[in-house]
Amino acid sequence: MALEDICRFKDRHHKWFPFSSLEDTDTSLYMMDYFNLRWRGLRTSEKNSAIPLDFFTPPSANSASFCLPNHSTTVRRPFPLSHGTTTLGFIFQGGVIAAADTRASAGGLVACPAVHKITPIHSHLVVTSSGSGADCMLWERILTREIRLYQLRHRRRLSIRGTAKLLSFMLHPFKGTEVCVALTLCGWDKESGPKLIYVCSDGARLQGDIFSVGSGSPYAYGVLDGGLKWSLSKDEAISLAREAVFRATHRDAYSGNNVDLFHITAQGWSQRKREDLKEEYYRDMEKRSKDRRGKIKRE
Repeated sequence: MALEDICRFKDRHHKWFPFSSLEDTDTSLYMMDYFNLRWRGLRTSEKNSAIPLDFFTPPSANSASFCLPNHSTTVRRPFPLSHGTTTLGFIFQGGVIAAADTRASAGGLVACPAVHKITPIHSHLVVTSSGSGADCMLWERILTREIRLYQLRHRRRLSIRGTAKLLSFMLHPFKGTEVCVALTLCGWDKESGPKLIYVCSDGARLQGDIFSVGSGSPYAYGVLDGGLKWSLSKDEAISLAREAVFRATHRDAYSGNNVDLFHITAQGWSQRKREDLKEEYYRDMEKRSKDRRGKIKRE
């Protein structure tokens, strides 16, 4: 098939994973072996100016099977780059809300003020990302491809829990390396309804009703814990998510600029127009000023 030629299934070793480990079915998931670390010549495309067709996968320091002699040296950065973000997701009676700021930071620098930290995977699933920007983008693309290939083979979408388990399996061999990925899967299953699952680069997988990830998460949790209720309306849930991101970005120097917000229901996800947090700050200051003047008049 043309799809197999594009993905180069025939050029790689394959593994059969019993799909019952991902879902309660008798089918099997046919996966590519991402962790085949055979050292070979880099394949390039002659038609596209010798653009590489393969990714070099770093060997894992914790697994002897992934460590090859004389090839375990990794290139380290000359200085550490701290990075931060604010992402959150929660479940309420109207579905799932996912929100995040848009600032990409590198130490004391604002690397980009308008990145997208919420990525749609398919019509009923979005992923919020925290960690290294390059690592998150790579694994989001890998996950999107695997979900699409599964849908083509089995004529149905992989469940949210199955997606989280697949991602956890793929990330676990990189535990102990410098891969830094923290993804929150916010989606809606046809059978079981709203789902919120957190997966990080050491293979950990947690399911819950509320998650906030990143350097601004303590501030976001403070707002969410005080105002989150199952009975929230859609407008109240959106207002709470915006308030949580705004408060976090106001206190956390590594978060800021804008807020992106997605609402996922049984009909799929919908995206709210990106809003500038600076305007939210001025609205908040004006509201405080009016409240202060009203208090003085009453006294």
